[in-house]
Amino acid sequence: MRNKAPTRRMAWGYALLIGLAVMQQLLIYLKVYMDQSYTTGDVIFSIVSLGVLVFGLLLPVGVSVVAGFVYLVSYFVWLVTYADANVLVFSWWLLIPANVAVAAFIKASLLRSARVVERLQDMQDLNPEIDLDTTLGNKDALADTLIKHSNLARRYSEKYGFSIAMFKIEFLPLVMESLGSVRYAQFLLEISNTIQKQIRYEDYKFFVDRGRFVILCPMANVEYLPVLTERIKKAIMDLHMIDKKGNELQTVIRSGALVFQKEQFSKYEDIDAVIAALERNTETDLIGEYI
Repeated sequence: MRNKAPTRRMAWGYALLIGLAVMQQLLIYLKVYMDQSYTTGDVIFSIVSLGVLVFGLLLPVGVSVVAGFVYLVSYFVWLVTYADANVLVFSWWLLIPANVAVAAFIKASLLRSARVVERLQDMQDLNPEIDLDTTLGNKDALADTLIKHSNLARRYSEKYGFSIAMFKIEFLPLVMESLGSVRYAQFLLEISNTIQKQIRYEDYKFFVDRGRFVILCPMANVEYLPVLTERIKKAIMDLHMIDKKGNELQTVIRSGALVFQKEQFSKYEDIDAVIAALERNTETDLIGEYI
């Protein structure tokens, strides 16, 4: 669930600000109605009450607090010694510091919200998007992971390597039509769980749309790769899914794989080229070396 506290605080701040503005206007009207006058001092304090809103937004909160305290003490001394006692004059004692406080409150909420947005953006940039239901990474996540592991494989080619494999649902439009959107989403979840049971904890799994699933296996034995892809393909095809008509879905899965080659390091930066090479290999269930 999203945290709405910063937005709620800003809403309360604006509500308080509007309430203070309405109260000040009412007090001015009351003063004019009772005394039939509006002095230069009243005009000055009205302008000051507007100006402190700007200061409250611009000045640091600590400075605003100190300035408000100094104003309260100074104004109280002036109020009890020289000022004419009336409702409007007395109201400036509290309303002006209240304006500063509300402005500082809104500023703090805006800054906090801005920091939250920046942190969320940073997290989005650092952590590739992962579907919460299927735990499958998307195309951007695959590109990011592929670049990281290809760099490792290039630097430590004698000790480190990886392989990537694609599993593609054949006759995808027919499958989607047979299942419908709800069952198709459930089908993707079942495929994700099935793949997870067949791979290691340190392996990665992705979904790159159009019924294509990709796994990336660091330090995978090349001789073991055909066994792994065949096992995953068979496990997916053995899934029991019922279509909209109550019949069992007959799934056809094709697989293809690539083994990292140091000589082709630069080509791994083009995720579309890698996906296209994997898809070509699915046409013949090929485990290739070249993109």
